[in-house]
Amino acid sequence: MIARKLEVTYLPFDRTTRVPPGTTVFSAAHWIGLPIDSTCGGRGTCGKCKVRVIKGLADPETADHRQLRPQEIADGWRLSCQARIYDDMTCEVPQLLRVPKAATMGLGRLVILDPNVRKVYFELAEPSLHDQRSDVARLKDALTAEGHDMVAGVAVLRTLPRVFREAGFKVTAVLAGERLVAVEAGDTTGDCYGVAFDVGTTTLVGTLMNLRTGMAASVRSTLNGQAPFGADVISRISHGMNGPDAIRELQEAVVTTMNAVLDELYRETGVAPEQTYEAVVVGNVTMLHLLLGVDPSPLSMSPFTPAFMDELAVEAREVGLRIHPHGYLQTLPALGAYVGADIVAGVLATGVVREDRLRVFVDVGTNGEIVLGGAERALATAAPAGPAFEGSQIKCGMRATAGAIEGVQLGDGVELQVIGGDIPAEGICGSGLVDAVAQLLLAGLLDHSGRLRTPGDVPNHPLRDRLIEIDGVRAFLLADGVYLTQRDIRELQFAKGSIATGIKVLMDILGVRAEDLDEVLLGGSFGSYLNPESARVIGLVPPVDVARIIAVGNSAGEGAKIALLSYRERQVAFELPSRIEYVELSGRSDFNDSFISVLGFPHLDPADSPDQARIGSS
Repeated sequence: MIARKLEVTYLPFDRTTRVPPGTTVFSAAHWIGLPIDSTCGGRGTCGKCKVRVIKGLADPETADHRQLRPQEIADGWRLSCQARIYDDMTCEVPQLLRVPKAATMGLGRLVILDPNVRKVYFELAEPSLHDQRSDVARLKDALTAEGHDMVAGVAVLRTLPRVFREAGFKVTAVLAGERLVAVEAGDTTGDCYGVAFDVGTTTLVGTLMNLRTGMAASVRSTLNGQAPFGADVISRISHGMNGPDAIRELQEAVVTTMNAVLDELYRETGVAPEQTYEAVVVGNVTMLHLLLGVDPSPLSMSPFTPAFMDELAVEAREVGLRIHPHGYLQTLPALGAYVGADIVAGVLATGVVREDRLRVFVDVGTNGEIVLGGAERALATAAPAGPAFEGSQIKCGMRATAGAIEGVQLGDGVELQVIGGDIPAEGICGSGLVDAVAQLLLAGLLDHSGRLRTPGDVPNHPLRDRLIEIDGVRAFLLADGVYLTQRDIRELQFAKGSIATGIKVLMDILGVRAEDLDEVLLGGSFGSYLNPESARVIGLVPPVDVARIIAVGNSAGEGAKIALLSYRERQVAFELPSRIEYVELSGRSDFNDSFISVLGFPHLDPADSPDQARIGSS
């Protein structure tokens, strides 16, 4: 059960937010986009994030005594990164000493550039008989003076004697959080990179980011190398059940793919692996298990319990990722067994649950992940849609590659949009399937139950000759050799019915209706190509005005980039599981009734689409 949220007000901005008990004042401020100065990443070592608590004062922490004067503590000053909220609070925030760098990312969100990876240049005093501090103590003292904590592993310690002395003690320390990644000769602060990966079941996208400027240096995508082991997560899990060697095969396949993408990124930009210090990786729960070589088989059977759902930071070399040998791979948390880190990244990128608006975020695919709500309350669930949206189990279905129909318009004739331009259609992909069914409904060639009409049903319709039979099954001819069958339409009905049911269940729990929704956000690569009007016509999404249905593109990859560029935003992502209630659809008594109620296609309002309504009445 989600605990009662507490109210925090920040002066002089007069900004208020509501957060779960135990949230830090620092994190709560960033949750509403209010920057508080800091250089240490909220670890209590720089002392710059102090605020004066006027109401709800907490006892001082050790870091407060270390960084603040006794009189400041007595006057109510606290380090905001250490002060946790256990009662309604009002605090005063000092004016920022500097204007933080920011970039517009995600769904038009302004993100403060404050990466977890930091490079600090020092000209250290050389050792002498009067100063016999160890190399690591010398570096740690210098970092502490700059407000940074440091933890150094043996592998990095081994490099210090040579680098320090060859560089004349003029060195750059590279930190990932408090972990010392490297010490480099000279001033290398100008070269600092990280990589954001969206590891999808089908497609893998890598973006090399300049951590100083917040700009993408290069982007590459390719098919996930696990594809030969099956098209969906259940197939991959099934292969993994063959034992440890099979899991290693799957892990090697995805890591090899990621390294191939990295090699392309390095080749195009001239950036070296040793200049890439961190990777933020998102994906569904199964993909992250397989990336780390963890057995995902419990995910395939009730009660669907994964080995982990929390965020993890592991040394990149532990999984064989080709970045700096002492760099780190950071994942984001999951909300449930089938609502993974990719959805958390999408929520981060879109700002859902951080604003007072009521929005539904849907990632449409084989598994439909749904998040509904706003700042007051938010819910999430997963709806097993099946492979129809990927073009699978469709008679003439295919992936979204050259030759696939991706858009359909019906009038007096048939107008097709084919991937690749002016080339013959070879099949139909998911977005084309949704378009075709929506157009058949609008044209009056398909009734709301999903039944294709026969030529005899519509004797005067200009497209009656395209209503055909294939092996005794009704079909609609789209192009030479490409048609849509009655069975294909049923497959789409079950797929859209599953997602629509998930949305309906969440809306019923919140007690809201379609007219209450401010926006419907369509995420994922499929959502980018989906015609919002078609999605509404077939009932995939609630019946809101089409202007409120927005395709947000690869929100998972965008969220991964945001988490890479801002440790503050990363902390927000880490907190999302405590702010979003996960709803398991399996076993719910209302699921079947809800599913049946949305399985058919909505009755059309002729006023919504007058031209199409005219066609339907022909």
